[in-house]
Amino acid sequence: MASAEPDTPEAVGERRGFIKFFCAFIGTLISLVPFGAGIWSYLNPLAKRDSGDGGDGFIKVTTIDAIPADGTPAKFTVVADKVDAWNRFTDVSIGAVYLRLVDGLPKALHTVCPHLGCFIDYRPGNNDFFCPCHNSNFKLDGVLVAGGVSPRAMDPLQIDVRNKTEVWVKFQNFQPGHSHAVPIS
Repeated sequence: MASAEPDTPEAVGERRGFIKFFCAFIGTLISLVPFGAGIWSYLNPLAKRDSGDGGDGFIKVTTIDAIPADGTPAKFTVVADKVDAWNRFTDVSIGAVYLRLVDGLPKALHTVCPHLGCFIDYRPGNNDFFCPCHNSNFKLDGVLVAGGVSPRAMDPLQIDVRNKTEVWVKFQNFQPGHSHAVPIS
């Protein structure tokens, strides 16, 4: 087919059709690039989620020298980086543990009562742990004293001693109200 003469209505229509197509293509391209970048920036943090604990779940809490040598429990704050999909908060308190030395080795107990999640206090006068919410008592090793309403003993946590002095705890929270420890992910 022969092309139309330059000033004929057919030629003008062909040029207008090309310009309309070209403008629509460029407009779509200009619109899709920021839209795609927005979707990528929204979804990218979800793909890069990191637990922030170095991979093994242990968090450095203190040194052995800071734990009383006489076996008295001491409360220590657990500090770690907290990460959600878009934010990173450094050195945030994520909980607490009671540490005590038993035969020179540290033992850790969670400070939250397994009954309803209240904080457990150490009572030096009675040499025991006590939940003030519903009067549950626990021995120094975390065992529930008869008569308490807690469904289980205090939750022990795994300990790792690194470099012979650093106390690392595998800190995790547990669901209250169960007869066995159910970790909260």
